[in-house]
Formats: sequence, C-alpha cells, structure tokens
Amino acid sequence: MRHVAITGGIGSGKSFVCRLLEEHGISVYDCDAAAKRLMRTSPELRRQLTELIGPEAYEGTKDAEYSKLNKAAVARFLLASAENAQAINDIVHPAVANDFLQSGKEWLESAILFQSGFDRRVHFDAVVCVTAPEEIRIRRIMARDDISRERAEQWLEGQWPQEEVLSRSDYEIVNDGLQPLLPQIERIIEKLKN
Repeated sequence: MRHVAITGGIGSGKSFVCRLLEEHGISVYDCDAAAKRLMRTSPELRRQLTELIGPEAYEGTKDAEYSKLNKAAVARFLLASAENAQAINDIVHPAVANDFLQSGKEWLESAILFQSGFDRRVHFDAVVCVTAPEEIRIRRIMARDDISRERAEQWLEGQWPQEEVLSRSDYEIVNDGLQPLLPQIERIIEKLKN
C-alpha cells in the first residue's frame, strides 16, 4: 500500500485541500482528530497519560469509555516544559501512527509531520506540502479563530518555517487564492499513479 502525507503550516489550507481530495474519492486520515479520539477512547493511552500527568488527566470514572479527558490539566502539563510536551508526544504519536497503519487509508494529514518525527514512524512514498504566503496565512488564522494578529503571528512563529517543511517535501500545492487548486491536486494524483 502506498502512503502519502499532506503537511503544511497553520493557515496554509491543508484541511481545504484534503476536502478537495475527498471529493476525488481519496479518504484522508486526520492526525489531529485521531489523536483527540485516541486520547478519549484508548484504555492504553488513558493509562499512560494518567501515569505521566497524574489522576487529574481524566475526569470521571476509571473506565476509559466513560471518563473524559481533562484538557486543561493536559494543557498545563504540556506547556510547563519542552520535556513534558515531548513525553506526551512519545505516548500519543506512536498510537496515532499505529492507528493510521490499521486504518486502511493511504493519505494522511499532519501539520507537524516532520517536527513530530511522524515521517520516521511511517514510510511515506510522497509528501505534499501545502503553502501560502505568510500574510494570507495570518489573515486566515485571525478569521478562523477570531484572534488578534499578534496571536496569529505567535502561532506561526511556533512552527517550523514553511521553507523548511517544503524543502523536505516531494510536491507543493500553492494555496494563495490565485492559483487554482484542482489542477495542482490532479497533477500530483496523476504523478503518484505513475
């Protein structure tokens, strides 16, 4: 089975590109949604996160099916240090990689494909980077999340530079609002078929 990853920074329009792929009959695995689902539903993740963070990681019953992830407690732990963030990633990312491999899907969307080391957990035959000019990305983030320009810029600064992600990718989709997306997507799909 061939595996293709779609990546790109916040505000680049990855999710929109993935919706266009879905319209072409390509089902894309969403890493963010999967991580949230697994943190909610996996008894093994619940056990590991509780051991790492403490009993406050989950609210309610000890039964993973009925307990609720305490997002505030997890966020406090995560933001306390880079080591804490890495410890959570070391638990969640392997579970997501395994879930993807069992999903039967060939395409995967991950904003932090390289930063998280996900590209080392799964062999990808191709990586597609969705790019957009910084000003457009900032405006998209501000509009989507109803935040200030300063906050949007902070979010951008917290990610790898777009040029770095692009340099590690095989294909680029430019989502600048000027170049049509469908021809770019169709060219990549055609190249991957060959």
